[in-house]
Amino acid sequence: MWLVIAITSYFINAGVYVADKFLLSKKVHSSVTYAFFVGVWSIFNFVILIFDPWVPNLREFGLDISAGLLFLVTLVFLYKALHQSEATRVVPVVGALVPIFSFMLSYIFLGENLSQQQLLAFIILINGGVLISVKHTRFYIWDEISNKLRNIFGDVFGGIHADYRPTRRLIFNSIASALLFASYYVLIKYIYSSDQPFIGAFVWSRFGTFIGTMLILFVPDWRRSIIKHQKGQKSPGNLLFFFSVRLLAAVAFIMLNWAISLGNVALINALQGVQYVFLLGLVLFLSSRFPKILKEELGGGILAQKLIGASLVCIGLYMLVV
Repeated sequence: MWLVIAITSYFINAGVYVADKFLLSKKVHSSVTYAFFVGVWSIFNFVILIFDPWVPNLREFGLDISAGLLFLVTLVFLYKALHQSEATRVVPVVGALVPIFSFMLSYIFLGENLSQQQLLAFIILINGGVLISVKHTRFYIWDEISNKLRNIFGDVFGGIHADYRPTRRLIFNSIASALLFASYYVLIKYIYSSDQPFIGAFVWSRFGTFIGTMLILFVPDWRRSIIKHQKGQKSPGNLLFFFSVRLLAAVAFIMLNWAISLGNVALINALQGVQYVFLLGLVLFLSSRFPKILKEELGGGILAQKLIGASLVCIGLYMLVV
Protein backbone atom coordinates (compact mmCIF):
# COMPACT_ATOMS: atom_id res chain seq x y z
CA MET A 1 0.00 0.00 0.00
CA TRP A 2 2.67 2.52 1.05
CA LEU A 3 4.73 1.72 -2.06
CA VAL A 4 1.86 2.58 -4.42
CA ILE A 5 1.08 5.79 -2.50
CA ALA A 6 4.74 6.90 -2.53
CA ILE A 7 5.16 6.20 -6.26
CA THR A 8 1.94 8.12 -7.03
CA SER A 9 3.20 11.04 -4.95
CA TYR A 10 6.51 11.14 -6.82
CA PHE A 11 4.68 10.92 -10.16
CA ILE A 12 2.57 13.97 -9.28
CA ASN A 13 5.68 15.80 -8.03
CA ALA A 14 7.41 15.21 -11.38
CA GLY A 15 4.47 16.86 -13.16
CA VAL A 16 4.48 19.76 -10.70
CA TYR A 17 8.21 20.31 -11.28
CA VAL A 18 7.69 20.52 -15.05
CA ALA A 19 4.67 22.82 -14.62
CA ASP A 20 6.70 25.15 -12.40
CA LYS A 21 9.14 25.61 -15.29
CA PHE A 22 6.31 27.39 -17.11
CA LEU A 23 5.09 29.36 -14.09
CA LEU A 24 8.27 30.79 -12.63
CA SER A 25 8.51 34.37 -13.86
CA LYS A 26 11.04 35.77 -11.40
CA LYS A 27 13.90 34.27 -9.44
CA VAL A 28 13.67 34.57 -5.65
CA HIS A 29 17.07 35.67 -4.37
CA SER A 30 16.42 35.25 -0.63
CA SER A 31 16.19 31.80 0.94
CA VAL A 32 13.99 33.18 3.73
CA THR A 33 11.66 34.81 1.20
CA TYR A 34 11.37 31.52 -0.68
CA ALA A 35 10.61 29.64 2.56
CA PHE A 36 7.97 32.24 3.45
CA PHE A 37 6.04 31.91 0.19
CA VAL A 38 6.17 28.10 0.35
CA GLY A 39 5.20 27.95 4.03
CA VAL A 40 2.41 30.53 3.99
CA TRP A 41 0.26 28.15 1.92
CA SER A 42 0.24 25.73 4.86
CA ILE A 43 -2.66 27.52 6.55
CA PHE A 44 -5.04 26.24 3.86
CA ASN A 45 -4.49 22.67 5.07
CA PHE A 46 -6.97 23.39 7.86
CA VAL A 47 -9.70 22.75 5.29
CA ILE A 48 -8.79 19.05 5.43
CA LEU A 49 -9.56 18.98 9.16
CA ILE A 50 -13.28 19.13 8.27
CA PHE A 51 -13.10 15.45 7.30
CA ASP A 52 -11.69 14.36 10.67
CA PRO A 53 -11.94 17.11 13.35
CA TRP A 54 -9.32 16.67 16.05
CA VAL A 55 -7.52 18.87 18.60
CA PRO A 56 -4.16 17.73 20.06
CA ASN A 57 -3.22 17.87 23.71
CA LEU A 58 -0.32 20.07 24.81
CA ARG A 59 2.40 17.44 24.21
CA GLU A 60 1.00 16.48 20.80
CA PHE A 61 0.64 20.14 19.86
CA GLY A 62 4.29 20.76 20.77
CA LEU A 63 5.48 17.83 18.62
CA ASP A 64 3.34 18.86 15.64
CA ILE A 65 4.43 22.50 15.77
CA SER A 66 8.09 21.44 16.11
CA ALA A 67 7.80 19.29 12.99
CA GLY A 68 6.30 22.17 11.01
CA LEU A 69 8.99 24.62 12.15
CA LEU A 70 11.71 22.09 11.33
CA PHE A 71 10.33 21.73 7.80
CA LEU A 72 10.47 25.51 7.32
CA VAL A 73 14.10 25.70 8.52
CA THR A 74 14.93 22.84 6.15
CA LEU A 75 13.56 24.84 3.22
CA VAL A 76 15.80 27.79 4.13
CA PHE A 77 18.96 25.65 4.04
CA LEU A 78 17.89 23.90 0.84
CA TYR A 79 17.29 27.15 -0.98
CA LYS A 80 20.56 28.59 0.31
CA ALA A 81 22.30 25.66 -1.38
CA LEU A 82 20.25 26.06 -4.58
CA HIS A 83 21.02 29.79 -4.63
CA GLN A 84 24.77 29.13 -4.33
CA SER A 85 24.90 26.66 -7.22
CA GLU A 86 22.93 24.94 -9.97
CA ALA A 87 20.17 22.51 -9.04
CA THR A 88 22.08 19.81 -10.95
CA ARG A 89 24.82 20.00 -8.31
CA VAL A 90 22.59 20.31 -5.23
CA VAL A 91 19.76 17.85 -6.00
CA PRO A 92 22.00 14.75 -6.41
CA VAL A 93 23.81 15.48 -3.13
CA VAL A 94 20.64 16.12 -1.12
CA GLY A 95 18.74 13.32 -2.88
CA ALA A 96 21.47 10.80 -2.01
CA LEU A 97 22.04 11.95 1.58
CA VAL A 98 18.40 12.23 2.74
CA PRO A 99 17.76 8.43 2.49
CA ILE A 100 21.09 7.68 4.16
CA PHE A 101 20.45 10.06 7.06
CA SER A 102 16.85 8.79 7.28
CA PHE A 103 18.11 5.22 7.51
CA MET A 104 20.50 6.13 10.35
CA LEU A 105 18.03 8.26 12.31
CA SER A 106 15.08 5.89 11.87
CA TYR A 107 17.27 3.01 13.11
CA ILE A 108 18.40 5.00 16.17
CA PHE A 109 15.11 6.67 17.16
CA LEU A 110 12.40 4.46 15.65
CA GLY A 111 14.09 1.06 15.67
CA GLU A 112 13.32 0.55 11.96
CA ASN A 113 15.37 -2.13 10.19
CA LEU A 114 15.77 -3.23 6.58
CA SER A 115 16.00 -6.82 5.43
CA GLN A 116 18.99 -7.84 3.27
CA GLN A 117 16.93 -7.52 0.10
CA GLN A 118 15.48 -4.16 1.16
CA LEU A 119 18.95 -2.85 2.00
CA LEU A 120 20.24 -3.87 -1.44
CA ALA A 121 17.20 -2.24 -3.08
CA PHE A 122 17.84 0.86 -0.95
CA ILE A 123 21.43 1.18 -2.24
CA ILE A 124 20.41 0.50 -5.87
CA LEU A 125 17.61 3.12 -5.71
CA ILE A 126 19.96 5.80 -4.36
CA ASN A 127 22.56 5.14 -7.05
CA GLY A 128 19.91 5.11 -9.77
CA GLY A 129 18.46 8.38 -8.55
CA VAL A 130 21.88 10.06 -8.51
CA LEU A 131 22.67 8.91 -12.06
CA ILE A 132 19.38 10.30 -13.35
CA SER A 133 19.50 13.60 -11.47
CA VAL A 134 23.07 14.68 -12.27
CA LYS A 135 23.52 16.51 -15.56
CA HIS A 136 26.63 14.56 -16.49
CA THR A 137 29.25 12.38 -14.88
CA ARG A 138 32.97 12.78 -15.42
CA PHE A 139 35.67 10.46 -14.20
CA TYR A 140 38.87 12.09 -12.99
CA ILE A 141 42.23 10.56 -12.24
CA TRP A 142 43.15 10.37 -8.58
CA ASP A 143 45.62 13.28 -8.72
CA GLU A 144 42.96 15.65 -10.06
CA ILE A 145 40.46 14.54 -7.41
CA SER A 146 43.06 14.98 -4.69
CA ASN A 147 44.04 18.45 -5.88
CA LYS A 148 40.44 19.62 -6.11
CA LEU A 149 39.55 18.32 -2.64
CA ARG A 150 42.68 19.98 -1.26
CA ASN A 151 41.61 23.28 -2.78
CA ILE A 152 38.08 22.97 -1.40
CA PHE A 153 38.82 21.73 2.10
CA GLY A 154 42.36 23.01 2.58
CA ASP A 155 45.61 21.34 3.55
CA VAL A 156 46.44 20.40 7.08
CA PHE A 157 49.06 23.17 7.00
CA GLY A 158 47.29 25.66 4.75
CA GLY A 159 44.06 27.51 4.14
CA ILE A 160 41.31 27.06 1.60
CA HIS A 161 41.83 28.35 -1.92
CA ALA A 162 39.84 31.59 -2.32
CA ASP A 163 38.04 30.35 -5.44
CA TYR A 164 36.59 27.39 -3.55
CA ARG A 165 35.29 29.09 -0.39
CA PRO A 166 31.73 29.33 -1.75
CA THR A 167 31.91 25.59 -2.51
CA ARG A 168 32.53 24.82 1.15
CA ARG A 169 29.42 26.82 2.11
CA LEU A 170 27.51 24.98 -0.62
CA ILE A 171 28.58 21.60 0.79
CA PHE A 172 27.59 22.68 4.32
CA ASN A 173 24.14 23.91 3.26
CA SER A 174 23.50 20.81 1.12
CA ILE A 175 24.46 18.43 3.94
CA ALA A 176 22.54 20.51 6.50
CA SER A 177 19.36 20.51 4.39
CA ALA A 178 19.64 16.74 3.83
CA LEU A 179 20.11 16.10 7.56
CA LEU A 180 17.20 18.41 8.43
CA PHE A 181 14.94 16.78 5.82
CA ALA A 182 15.76 13.36 7.26
CA SER A 183 15.13 14.65 10.80
CA TYR A 184 11.76 16.03 9.72
CA TYR A 185 10.73 12.75 8.09
CA VAL A 186 11.76 10.72 11.12
CA LEU A 187 9.99 13.12 13.51
CA ILE A 188 6.79 13.11 11.45
CA LYS A 189 6.97 9.29 11.27
CA TYR A 190 7.22 9.21 15.08
CA ILE A 191 4.17 11.49 15.29
CA TYR A 192 2.15 9.32 12.90
CA SER A 193 3.18 6.21 14.83
CA SER A 194 1.78 7.64 18.06
CA ASP A 195 -1.92 7.89 18.88
CA GLN A 196 -2.45 10.96 16.69
CA PRO A 197 -4.78 10.52 13.68
CA PHE A 198 -3.06 11.03 10.33
CA ILE A 199 -5.17 13.97 9.09
CA GLY A 200 -5.05 15.78 12.44
CA ALA A 201 -1.29 15.34 12.88
CA PHE A 202 -0.60 16.44 9.30
CA VAL A 203 -2.75 19.58 9.54
CA TRP A 204 -1.37 20.69 12.90
CA SER A 205 2.22 20.14 11.73
CA ARG A 206 1.45 22.35 8.71
CA PHE A 207 0.16 24.94 11.18
CA GLY A 208 3.64 24.88 12.72
CA THR A 209 5.09 25.81 9.34
CA PHE A 210 2.58 28.67 9.05
CA ILE A 211 3.53 29.94 12.52
CA GLY A 212 7.16 29.95 11.36
CA THR A 213 6.30 32.08 8.32
CA MET A 214 4.52 34.59 10.59
CA LEU A 215 7.57 34.76 12.87
CA ILE A 216 9.69 35.60 9.81
CA LEU A 217 7.71 38.84 9.41
CA PHE A 218 8.93 40.06 12.82
CA VAL A 219 12.49 40.42 11.46
CA PRO A 220 12.62 43.82 9.65
CA ASP A 221 15.16 42.84 6.95
CA TRP A 222 13.30 39.66 6.07
CA ARG A 223 9.96 41.48 6.03
CA ARG A 224 11.31 44.13 3.65
CA SER A 225 12.73 41.43 1.37
CA ILE A 226 9.34 39.68 1.21
CA ILE A 227 7.44 42.92 0.50
CA LYS A 228 9.97 43.94 -2.16
CA HIS A 229 9.65 40.60 -3.92
CA GLN A 230 5.85 40.68 -3.79
CA LYS A 231 5.70 44.17 -5.32
CA GLY A 232 7.86 43.13 -8.26
CA GLN A 233 6.11 39.83 -8.84
CA LYS A 234 3.84 39.49 -11.88
CA SER A 235 0.68 37.45 -11.53
CA PRO A 236 0.61 34.22 -13.54
CA GLY A 237 -1.18 34.61 -16.85
CA ASN A 238 -3.47 31.68 -16.17
CA LEU A 239 -4.55 31.73 -12.52
CA LEU A 240 -6.58 28.54 -12.88
CA PHE A 241 -3.49 26.66 -14.09
CA PHE A 242 -1.39 28.21 -11.31
CA PHE A 243 -3.77 27.17 -8.52
CA SER A 244 -4.24 23.73 -10.09
CA VAL A 245 -0.47 23.15 -9.93
CA ARG A 246 -0.33 24.31 -6.29
CA LEU A 247 -3.23 22.00 -5.45
CA LEU A 248 -1.45 19.05 -7.09
CA ALA A 249 1.72 19.90 -5.12
CA ALA A 250 -0.31 19.84 -1.90
CA VAL A 251 -1.90 16.48 -2.83
CA ALA A 252 1.56 15.01 -3.57
CA PHE A 253 2.91 16.21 -0.21
CA ILE A 254 -0.09 14.77 1.66
CA MET A 255 0.34 11.44 -0.12
CA LEU A 256 4.06 11.37 0.69
CA ASN A 257 3.26 11.94 4.37
CA TRP A 258 0.60 9.22 4.19
CA ALA A 259 3.16 6.81 2.74
CA ILE A 260 5.60 7.71 5.54
CA SER A 261 2.91 7.00 8.13
CA LEU A 262 2.49 3.49 6.67
CA GLY A 263 5.97 2.46 5.52
CA ASN A 264 9.71 2.65 6.16
CA VAL A 265 11.06 6.23 6.14
CA ALA A 266 14.42 5.36 4.57
CA LEU A 267 12.92 3.31 1.74
CA ILE A 268 10.33 5.97 0.91
CA ASN A 269 13.06 8.62 0.67
CA ALA A 270 15.19 6.28 -1.47
CA LEU A 271 12.22 5.99 -3.85
CA GLN A 272 12.81 9.59 -4.96
CA GLY A 273 14.68 8.05 -7.86
CA VAL A 274 11.24 7.08 -9.20
CA GLN A 275 10.39 10.79 -9.43
CA TYR A 276 13.51 11.35 -11.53
CA VAL A 277 12.41 8.53 -13.88
CA PHE A 278 8.98 10.14 -14.32
CA LEU A 279 10.61 13.54 -14.74
CA LEU A 280 13.00 12.22 -17.38
CA GLY A 281 10.07 10.75 -19.34
CA LEU A 282 8.00 13.93 -19.11
CA VAL A 283 10.89 16.18 -20.12
CA LEU A 284 11.83 13.96 -23.08
CA PHE A 285 8.22 13.93 -24.28
CA LEU A 286 7.60 17.66 -23.83
CA SER A 287 10.97 18.76 -25.25
CA SER A 288 10.28 16.70 -28.39
CA ARG A 289 6.74 18.07 -28.76
CA PHE A 290 7.36 21.65 -27.59
CA PRO A 291 11.09 22.38 -28.12
CA LYS A 292 10.56 26.17 -28.02
CA ILE A 293 9.03 25.98 -24.54
CA LEU A 294 11.07 23.25 -22.89
CA LYS A 295 14.43 22.00 -24.06
CA GLU A 296 16.62 19.37 -22.41
CA GLU A 297 20.22 18.83 -23.46
CA LEU A 298 20.81 15.07 -23.61
CA GLY A 299 23.69 14.80 -26.03
CA GLY A 300 26.73 12.55 -25.75
CA GLY A 301 26.59 9.98 -23.00
CA ILE A 302 24.10 11.89 -20.83
CA LEU A 303 21.05 10.00 -22.13
CA ALA A 304 22.82 6.66 -21.72
CA GLN A 305 23.75 7.61 -18.14
CA LYS A 306 20.14 8.54 -17.33
CA LEU A 307 18.81 5.33 -18.88
CA ILE A 308 21.23 3.30 -16.74
CA GLY A 309 19.97 5.21 -13.71
CA ALA A 310 16.35 4.53 -14.70
CA SER A 311 17.16 0.84 -15.10
CA LEU A 312 18.67 0.74 -11.61
CA VAL A 313 15.54 2.38 -10.18
CA CYS A 314 13.36 -0.24 -11.90
CA ILE A 315 15.54 -3.02 -10.48
CA GLY A 316 15.29 -1.49 -7.00
CA LEU A 317 11.50 -1.26 -7.31
CA TYR A 318 11.27 -4.86 -8.47
CA MET A 319 13.29 -5.98 -5.44
CA LEU A 320 10.87 -4.17 -3.12
CA VAL A 321 7.81 -5.72 -4.76
CA VAL A 322 8.91 -9.38 -4.96
